[in-house]
Amino acid sequence: MLETIQLLADTYKNAIDRLVQRMDKHFDKAVDMMLEASGQVIVCGMGKSGLFGQKISSTLASTGTPSIFLHPAEAIHGDLGRVRANDVLVLISNSGETEEIIRLLPAFERIGLPSIIFTGNLKSSLAKHSDVVLDISVDREACPLNLAPTTSGLTTLVMGDALAIALMEKRGFKVEDFAATHPGGALGKRLLARVSDQMITEKLPFVPPNMPMSSVIVAMTEGRLGIALVGTPEKLDGIITDGDLRRAIGDQIDFQQTQAEGLMSPNPLTVRPETKITEAEAKMQEARVQCLIVVDDKQHVCGVVQIFQPIS
Repeated sequence: MLETIQLLADTYKNAIDRLVQRMDKHFDKAVDMMLEASGQVIVCGMGKSGLFGQKISSTLASTGTPSIFLHPAEAIHGDLGRVRANDVLVLISNSGETEEIIRLLPAFERIGLPSIIFTGNLKSSLAKHSDVVLDISVDREACPLNLAPTTSGLTTLVMGDALAIALMEKRGFKVEDFAATHPGGALGKRLLARVSDQMITEKLPFVPPNMPMSSVIVAMTEGRLGIALVGTPEKLDGIITDGDLRRAIGDQIDFQQTQAEGLMSPNPLTVRPETKITEAEAKMQEARVQCLIVVDDKQHVCGVVQIFQPIS
């Protein structure tokens, strides 16, 4: 089994190396065609090529290039109504002779769609009718029978991802754009979240400046944030952290005699409620702190936001 896996990996690696070597002006033209289209990228393929096409279309759509998948058999029976003249067509056919797609060619030509084809046969019928031909040919399939679309499936997906990435770069697609197309996922929620969505607002451990440190420690323990806020929500004088306590213990400070104002840091790091949580986390990482004080326009304390991953 290990020998089989190694052979598969070698076959895939060689196929990708050959694919990269064939990347030329045709790839650039395909990118430009897709970028200039004011409509959608219509991806069309049959069988396994159709499954690969669905993945490619999904990747394009989620990375800033509007795209839908068109099943050729369904297109013949009415789904052609999804297609408009300002769209661009991506056909996927390793043989270049897929009957269901060939039957659609007259309809595509009537609509006036510019077309790109992924194929392993540069002299095929579909290649001859396409504006741009992208070569996904392979020496052989990884399948021991040289039949199942294994290696050719890989080159198809790699070509699709290459187009999607090139378009992302051309469009200047950013993290915020990715989040906007993935609002339901954990990553999208995190990228879109604001400090106000995650800050702690209840039972914040405020202590007066003249409170003995022995009592401050009790308040910190009950607050379960690892900090004490010295002052009031309307006037924050400073902050005491777990780190301050550890240093005080090392210096053998008398907690009965020392008051909160004698141990506090007078200028705690703050953040606004509307700040993105990713920016707040970056600020905490840079300052090597575990939390930020959230303040409003009047510098009144409205919450605390904590970081939940290790600080490097």
